[in-house]
Amino acid sequence: MSAQSTINQKIWSMATVLMNDGVSNGDYLEQLTYLLFLKMADEFSKPPFSKAIGIPEDCAWDVLKSKKGAELFSTYENILKKLSEQSGTLQQIYAGSQNKLSNPATLSRIITMIDKENWSAMSSDVKGDIYEGLLQKVAEDTKSGAGQYFTPRALINTMVKCVQPQPGKTIVDPCCGSGGFLLAAKAYIEDPNHYQLDRDQKKFLRFNTFSGWEIVPSTYRLCLMNLFLHNISDFDGAPPIHRNDSLLSDPGDRFDYVLTNPPFGKKSSYSFTNELGEQEEEEGTYNRQDFWAITSNKQLNFVQHIHTILKVNGTAAVVVPDNVLFEGGAGETVRKKLLETTNLHTILRLPTGIFYANGVKANVIFFENCAASPQKQTKEVWIYDYRTGVHHTLKQKPMREEDLAEFVDCYKPGALHKREETYSADNPDGRWRKYTLEEILARDKTSLDITWIKTGEDISEVSLSELLGEIKEKSDSIATAVAELETLLGGIEE
Repeated sequence: MSAQSTINQKIWSMATVLMNDGVSNGDYLEQLTYLLFLKMADEFSKPPFSKAIGIPEDCAWDVLKSKKGAELFSTYENILKKLSEQSGTLQQIYAGSQNKLSNPATLSRIITMIDKENWSAMSSDVKGDIYEGLLQKVAEDTKSGAGQYFTPRALINTMVKCVQPQPGKTIVDPCCGSGGFLLAAKAYIEDPNHYQLDRDQKKFLRFNTFSGWEIVPSTYRLCLMNLFLHNISDFDGAPPIHRNDSLLSDPGDRFDYVLTNPPFGKKSSYSFTNELGEQEEEEGTYNRQDFWAITSNKQLNFVQHIHTILKVNGTAAVVVPDNVLFEGGAGETVRKKLLETTNLHTILRLPTGIFYANGVKANVIFFENCAASPQKQTKEVWIYDYRTGVHHTLKQKPMREEDLAEFVDCYKPGALHKREETYSADNPDGRWRKYTLEEILARDKTSLDITWIKTGEDISEVSLSELLGEIKEKSDSIATAVAELETLLGGIEE
């Protein structure tokens, strides 16, 4: 067993103990984050690093580990409070932090476990992989709902392979969850089979390449820690991720790549901090001048926001549910504008059973932003149907990168002009098919929800929850259309 596997097993073995203490997997990972960051800060403040971390003397690791019993609890709670009042990454990691443990003996065991390892001596790959493994464990805990922030890594890696991010470019995820897209892009750029990075490129990759937004405080904290362990940013300096609702306004910055999976669920809501410092949400629409359509559909708002923050000639790869491809009203407006202003060249139709949210039917849309022109920028849309006749489950039959290898081959990363259809009159079930702009514009509501393969999905393989999810998605679309119609007719008397 590798050293990484051994440490991972040690850390996760504590989860069983904590569950008996009434602590959820998510809370356990959060407490680990607080303690692990403090231990690493202690290591980096000593030779040979001797960094000025800014940890107050009474918050040092040695102070914490010397305490026992009730004094340990009071010291730990004082440390959490004090560190939340510091600046930079320290403040962001510990903001709103609180002790979720009820037993000092359990806290002492976790401290001892962390103290046995020399974390600063580990490579960022080892530390990062350990933390990623813990995040996946938490995502698998369906009761906590944490899976909604976790996109399958096979899908993320496939999207990155298609986009081929380059060194010296900027990459953003406007709803970054635990940071999976950013880390996959970093791994791609660092791979010597792709690029040989010089010193300046390595520095840019660490400090200037990545940006993101995450609205949920606990997820934001986990994302910061995940990026930090993967050697993105440092103890000092501004964190690369903002804890904010990215849809509220145009940030002003423009990026070369957008890689993202916006949160599932259709209705948008404003998030704000109340007088008690707690996060609250209020349903509404985002009335932004840079949006093509005002709508309460969260997914359509994210697509519009992504278009805004993308540089000219920048590339986006975005996971969207089916309603973005077929919904009328605002949906049709957004699709038409995308076809006009960007080269929306590829759609990957995804199967059910790959997300932690049940019954989700999703797609990946790939598009490049174009300079202003009177001509429509999209000439043809290529669609790969990896849904019809395909079914995965999270446990028994998870989707792997190999399952999407044919799609990557058809996509022709870096050489889109060399694409060839696998669909033909002789092969009507070919999964890779091209549609011209004229064909799409002639479709009802300019729908991009297109399928042609006649081989039906075996209904026995589809779970009841997935069928209900599909029914709910269709009914939500109807409800949204009715609400928008009522708004339009609001000032008209019968």
